Amino acid sequence: MSTARPATAGPAPHIALIAVQIMFATWPVLGKIALRTLPSLSLVAFRVFGAAIALSFVGVATRKLGRIARSDWGLLVLCSLLGVVFNQWLFVKGLSLTTAVNATLLGTTIPVFTLLVSIILGNDTASWRRIIGILVAAAGVIYLIGPEHADLSHGAGDLLIISNSLFYGTYIAISKRLVDRYNALTVITWIFILGSLPTAPIGAMSLAKVSVKDVPAAVWLSVAYIVLVATVICYYLNSWALTRVPPSTVAVYIYLQPLIAFILAPLLLGEKVSPRVVIAALLVFVGVAIVTRRGRSRAIEEVSEHPEAFGH
Repeated sequence: MSTARPATAGPAPHIALIAVQIMFATWPVLGKIALRTLPSLSLVAFRVFGAAIALSFVGVATRKLGRIARSDWGLLVLCSLLGVVFNQWLFVKGLSLTTAVNATLLGTTIPVFTLLVSIILGNDTASWRRIIGILVAAAGVIYLIGPEHADLSHGAGDLLIISNSLFYGTYIAISKRLVDRYNALTVITWIFILGSLPTAPIGAMSLAKVSVKDVPAAVWLSVAYIVLVATVICYYLNSWALTRVPPSTVAVYIYLQPLIAFILAPLLLGEKVSPRVVIAALLVFVGVAIVTRRGRSRAIEEVSEHPEAFGH
């Protein structure tokens, strides 16, 4: 559903969107710090369960958390599996095997996968411009994780991140009915609540293998940041900005995430940004830009209107 926006929104929404991208981009970096001690399944459990509690509290406090009709629960469960459970498992496991820079860069392919799935489902139309954009972005991905290149050690992690983007793109493509029928807070809260049902117990079993008392304070601070800042606060700031600027403007700011990760990852993690990563980033940026540039694509509009899309 489109929301009326004021003609002149001022600088505040743009400042909020810049802050959102900084916070989203720091999630893989802080995630790498947490993964030095915590198993990937445990980190997923903390993020999903923590976000479910925080969003539920906000929804009840603001009286904006509504009920989902029984007829929509099947779709809600599917969206939770694709958009939270498998998405988070794949992303965090992939993050543990690759670099924060690669993970953030590959995450920008979500609009491409959303459009591709939407075309397959018949909800959007293919065009030569979009096909070319998909191929250019794919070339960047293949160049980044191709087996003939030097950092094959990151290949498995990169493939998991790409699989995560495919799952998340599919979730966005099929969730339109829910987003249209209910407010965003209701949908995302129930999706996280359902997602916590499988992720929390599995994460708890994984955490049992770790000596919790020996987990450094920096790791717990990273987990708290990931849940409260990189999930809940980002979601709200993005939603607030979306009521004041067009979805296309929100989408443009997404390109800041890899650039921020390129700066933070070397500083905090000691990761190196190789020339091949830069070339791959340019190809992915160009491909995604071609796909999302103007044109009335329903799939791309849905990506832009999902505030959590690039904080996956």
